[in-house]
Amino acid sequence: MTSDDSSTTATRLPSWANRDFQLLVSASFISGLGNSGATIAAAYAVIDTGGSATDVGVVAAARTLAMVVFLLIGGAVADRIPRQRVMVSANTVNALSQGLFALLVLAGHPPLWQMAALTAVGGTAQAFFSPASQGLVMSTVEPAHAGKAFSVFRLATNGANIGGAAIGGALIAALGPGWVLAVDAIGFAVAGGLRARLSVREAARVEKSGMIRDLREGWREFVSRSWLWGIVVQFAVVNAMTSAAQSVYGPLVSRDHLGGAGPWGLALAADGVGTVLGGLLMIRWKPRRILLSGTLGVFPLALPLVALALALPLWALVAAELTAGVAIEVFGVGWMVALHQEIPEDKMSRVSAYDWLGSIAVMPLGLALAGPAATAFGRTQSLWGSAVLVVVLTAAVLVLPDVRRLERGHGVAVPEPAADATGTALPAAPREGTAAGLPQAPAPLTPQ
Repeated sequence: MTSDDSSTTATRLPSWANRDFQLLVSASFISGLGNSGATIAAAYAVIDTGGSATDVGVVAAARTLAMVVFLLIGGAVADRIPRQRVMVSANTVNALSQGLFALLVLAGHPPLWQMAALTAVGGTAQAFFSPASQGLVMSTVEPAHAGKAFSVFRLATNGANIGGAAIGGALIAALGPGWVLAVDAIGFAVAGGLRARLSVREAARVEKSGMIRDLREGWREFVSRSWLWGIVVQFAVVNAMTSAAQSVYGPLVSRDHLGGAGPWGLALAADGVGTVLGGLLMIRWKPRRILLSGTLGVFPLALPLVALALALPLWALVAAELTAGVAIEVFGVGWMVALHQEIPEDKMSRVSAYDWLGSIAVMPLGLALAGPAATAFGRTQSLWGSAVLVVVLTAAVLVLPDVRRLERGHGVAVPEPAADATGTALPAAPREGTAAGLPQAPAPLTPQ
């Protein structure tokens, strides 16, 4: 690269957004672009075979159930070996499973068990990927830039949801769900290749003690913070309700009242637009009480559930999804900042695994019961019940003092960056986190 090229790049990107951060963001954008469309495609692959609401829920639940089973193992592994290696391996498995899913759908009408099995394989890979990815972002930037880095990272990832959902819905309507699944497989392969090029220097791994001991240490970190386990319990139910609406009720309401996959893809794209707007907001806005402001942003998640329950016109559903997207991004950025500010870096993947496990533990049950609940109580009543649960549980979390009081830190000391064999400075590894209540810094997901 010439000096002119370097100066041009410098004017476009902030100095902290180094090569590794750019690769990480690019990989997340590409995989997110395919994944957002594939979520819709999987539902319509089941519907196109004549599947019922229960069948759609079973296929969606298979992925989440696999994540629940393997998340703790994935978190322990990611704190033992390089997170980059874990993420690349998971991307490879996802590419293969989605590619086979696409071939089966394009070849005909695969049986339900095959679709459920392949989504379970993808969920297993995600169980290893998610805890590793939570800790890797901070390995690419200095802690002083954590807030902006998280906002930009989520902004790019959520931006992919806009195009992915809209394009995915249009492709499903025009060509069928198989092609969208094939694009997702290619996206995973490309993302894995980009992540393989990362040259981050991670903090020292945990001592080679037994895995059970590692998990116990992570559990102690998790339960010692009321704000952490309280919000995770909240999202265990909130995620179950919203995932049932997006994976089961939403496609069916769209089929019956809005015109099919295209409008539903547009509604999900509006949610993506909202997250982008929320990300832009959070780059500039740094609320002092990050969990209080974030938890208030969970209330609007009930709006899309209400819109679906009332079978409102598309414009109203789009507005509800847009508002929910903005609000949940306020929570998402605050949550990531709180985790990285309060949790020791060498235990981050294990704590993240408990976070993910708790947040999705009820999702398989919610997805599997969405169809039977609609049969027993009616789809409209089930959606209203989901909306009420979101509001009540979010209000309950605000009772916890730490959720109301936890504040953003004012920065931590950044160690001098190490150098690689060529003498090139490497990104500084984040120092061990500041536990809640310690004086080093004032007390400061998830949705996937």
